[in-house]
This record gives sequence, structure tokens and C-alpha cells, in this order.
Amino acid sequence: MDKYNIPAQTRIGHVHLKVSDLERSLSFYRDLIGFEVTTMYGDQAVFLSAGDYHHHIGLNTWQSKGAPPAPERSAGLFHTAILYPTRRDLAAIVKRLMDNDYPISGASDHGVSEAIYLDDPDGNGVELYRDRPKEEWTYREDGSIHMVTEPLDIDGLLGELS
Repeated sequence: MDKYNIPAQTRIGHVHLKVSDLERSLSFYRDLIGFEVTTMYGDQAVFLSAGDYHHHIGLNTWQSKGAPPAPERSAGLFHTAILYPTRRDLAAIVKRLMDNDYPISGASDHGVSEAIYLDDPDGNGVELYRDRPKEEWTYREDGSIHMVTEPLDIDGLLGELS
């Protein structure tokens, strides 16, 4: 097969998740995380967005209404990553999660980014993160990006709000 390079401007536009309870998922993605509903399809599906995009997240119960979460030790989605524009914005959502006693399963400094990990009501992994400016990234001798998984300084992150 000939080598093909995807255009550099390509982006992942949205994620569409099968959920077991649409209202419960709306409570998470709309009410807690803050996405806005752009379109409802009765009581079976909803599209949500940050800003004026048609949708960043689709949720549906077409094949999954009332279903149990997918087994953890199986192929499938590891997590959906939601990129926040600034460190202060990431701090604000972390404080919101903490104020609402929503369980956070992890928090990491990856060198190139800072990330918070949690699960949505159906057990789908969610990463909330912000990228560091590229000027702050470090590289290995071979030119590859040096990424790490270190503990995130939560207090330093929350300090962005004061």
C-alpha cells in the first residue's frame, strides 16, 4: 500500500456514544460538564456542542437503552478527550466536579498537557485536558515528543481561579 499522510488540518469533529439512559447522560454532559443541546431526536438521541458547532457529542439509545456498561476488559473506546482552551478553564471544570462530588479517577501531567480523568454515567472514560504551548514541549534525541505520566499538581491548577 502506498504511504498516505492525512492533511495536517484534519481534526476529529465529534464523538457519538451509545448510552443506556439519555436523561442521565444529559445530566452529565449538559448539566455538569456544560455542553449545550443543539438538536434532540425525541427521547432517543441528542447532539451537544460547545459554542456554535453543530455537535461535538452525540448520545443515543438506539441499540443500548437500559443496557449495562461495556465490559472493561474488551475492545472499544478507552476515553473521549475534551480539550479546554486555557489552564484556567480546566481549573474551573475541576472545581465544578469537586463541588458536585463527582468522582475523579485520575489526574496526570503529561508534559505536553494536563489531564483529569473520570467516567460518564455509562462507564465511558472521559479526559478533560488542556495542552501546554508547543514551546514548552520537550523532545527526545530522535525528535519524537517526550510525553510523561506524572501526578498533576491539583492545588496549582486550582490556584488559577484565585
